[in-house]
Amino acid sequence: MSLSVQFLSLLAMIGTGIAAGAFMDMIGTGTAYAGKKSFIRKYAVAIEVIGWVLVGCATFYVLYLVRDGAWRMYDPVAQVSGLLLYASFFYRPFRLFGRIVLLLVVKPLWFMIRLIVSVVRQIIRLLMKILSVLVLPFVKLFRLISMKRFKRKEK
Repeated sequence: MSLSVQFLSLLAMIGTGIAAGAFMDMIGTGTAYAGKKSFIRKYAVAIEVIGWVLVGCATFYVLYLVRDGAWRMYDPVAQVSGLLLYASFFYRPFRLFGRIVLLLVVKPLWFMIRLIVSVVRQIIRLLMKILSVLVLPFVKLFRLISMKRFKRKEK
C-alpha cells in the first residue's frame, strides 16, 4: 500500500471521527431538548447505543471503500483524533449549520405537515357534521317507529 493511500485512509478515518462526533452530538442534543416524559428521553440510552452502532457500521463501510476493509492500528487513533477535532474546532460550525437546517428546512416542513393534517381533520369533521345533519331525520324516524313497535308488543 502506497504512502498516499495510507494518508488518504488516515484522512478518511479522521473524517469519520468528525462525522461520528457530529452525529453523537446531534443525538445528545436531541435527547437533552426532548420533553421529560417523551419517548426520546425515556429510551435515551438505547438511542445512543444504536447511534454508536450506526457510527461503527458507517466507519467500517468507509474503511471498506477506502482500503477494502483492511484495518490498521492507527485507525482508532485517527478516529479519536477526529472526535477531538470535532469537540475543539468543528463544534460551533456544526451547531450553526444544525440551527440553520432546523429553521429553514425542518420547522417549515413540520409546519406544512401539521397544516395539512389540520386541514384534512377539519374537512373530515365538516363532512361528519353534514352527514349527521342529513342522517338525523332518519334516525329520529327509526326511533319513533321502534318506540311504536315496542309499545304495541307490551299491550
